[in-house]
Amino acid sequence: MKKLGQKGFTLIELMIVVAIIGILAAIAVPNFFKFQARSKQSEAKANLKAVFTAEKAFFQEKDRFSTLIGEVGFEPERNNRYAYFLAPGGATEARTGSTITQATTYTGVLVDIFKYGTANSMNQTAPVNQCTGSGTVGIVTTPPSFVAAAAGQIDADPEIDAWSISSDSRNLSGSNCSADANDPSGEPANDYNDVNL
Repeated sequence: MKKLGQKGFTLIELMIVVAIIGILAAIAVPNFFKFQARSKQSEAKANLKAVFTAEKAFFQEKDRFSTLIGEVGFEPERNNRYAYFLAPGGATEARTGSTITQATTYTGVLVDIFKYGTANSMNQTAPVNQCTGSGTVGIVTTPPSFVAAAAGQIDADPEIDAWSISSDSRNLSGSNCSADANDPSGEPANDYNDVNL
């Protein structure tokens, strides 16, 4: 019988493959985290559009807007990474335990700390306006309009991702403003985009 020679990879060939994988990982991992954070922003957009729809429906029925989430019927699902505000200050719905205490006097919903822990708790107050022309969170009675806001910690840096939506069309500008200049009524604006930093 003839003995067949065994073939294999040399140590240099294996080291070259490991080096190539390391280079590809170094390029891909930062982009992966950026895309992951961008996908989390879809929560803020969807929930702010739900606020807009709830407020508009409430206005059609009562001929006024409201800052109370229970009154307008806005209740985002659990596991929210963003805090939502219909008015600055006021009582907010805390999500720190397995059950939620609901009340008609809440003006906002805080981040679900029960799910994500205190690392995502951030300073859970209505975000400071980064855009000139965005309006103050809350209601203006004459002419009737509202601005709602969302703020969340969706990546590893200390900056907060801030969004807003309004019943009016807005012209947004400012040195820290990340939103498009022209923001139509009912379209969420990313006032401060934490992902692009």
